Amino acid sequence: MSELSALIVGCGDVGGRLALQLLTSGWHVSGLRRSIDQLPEGVQPVAADLTDAQIPAAWPERAPDYLVYCVAASQHDEAGYKAAYVDGLRNVLSWLQARGQQPRRLLFVSSSSVFAQQDGQWVDETAPTEPTGYSGKIMLDAERLAHDSGIPASVVRLTGIYGPGREWLLSQVRQGYRVAQQPPLYGNRIHAEDAASLLAYLLDADARGITLEDCYIGVDDDPAPLADVVAWLREYLGVTEWSDEQRVRRTGSKRCSNARARALGWAPVYPSYKEGYAAILRGSAKP
Repeated sequence: MSELSALIVGCGDVGGRLALQLLTSGWHVSGLRRSIDQLPEGVQPVAADLTDAQIPAAWPERAPDYLVYCVAASQHDEAGYKAAYVDGLRNVLSWLQARGQQPRRLLFVSSSSVFAQQDGQWVDETAPTEPTGYSGKIMLDAERLAHDSGIPASVVRLTGIYGPGREWLLSQVRQGYRVAQQPPLYGNRIHAEDAASLLAYLLDADARGITLEDCYIGVDDDPAPLADVVAWLREYLGVTEWSDEQRVRRTGSKRCSNARARALGWAPVYPSYKEGYAAILRGSAKP
């Protein structure tokens, strides 16, 4: 078999989209997750629980050319994050070692939660990472594990992923979501399809012999104040009522840059929240 192969650990929303993009390009793709019945057609299933140190019975005999670690914590607390991102990655690395398999590169999907900037400043891959919350701290631990794995590794820090099925903000806006305009609370977003396309682009670039950096930020072209996003969605949806209370689910304010990924040649299909949310709403519109 001459085509390239990838093992996607955590083949869920973003991982599944990545799998489909790779399959279209002629790759052989294995997908590891608990519920393999939800894998895209054409993906070789690997049923596994990342918290179980025993090597999965369905572990691929064929050594993957590339490993993509793209999991989502099922338990949103410190223990859950450590189990998903640190312990799970450690188990996968031990399974590879047990089978004598050495991928060309590991892509570890991380998060912009490693950045703690709060004053609306621009952030790139060289910015200080001094997280105060457990999620960012555990992500940094997992990133270090990836870089110390003995496999050439690149970390991809994705920002707020949205897309079909990830519509919390739309739901809130329909309910009259009210946020302060000043000071501006900058947020960062990337459509799930663009998140997958960035991962696919990095894999293809490495396969073509292009030297990858050790870190990339996955974000669209337009970090925007949350109040601006809400105002645009209200107008698009025709919402006229306001909630009685001002509600903001998160803190922090920064503007993440995708300049490094763009310099490599990648570009998002949905360059801002406007194109991305419009596509979601068109897709959900009833005929």
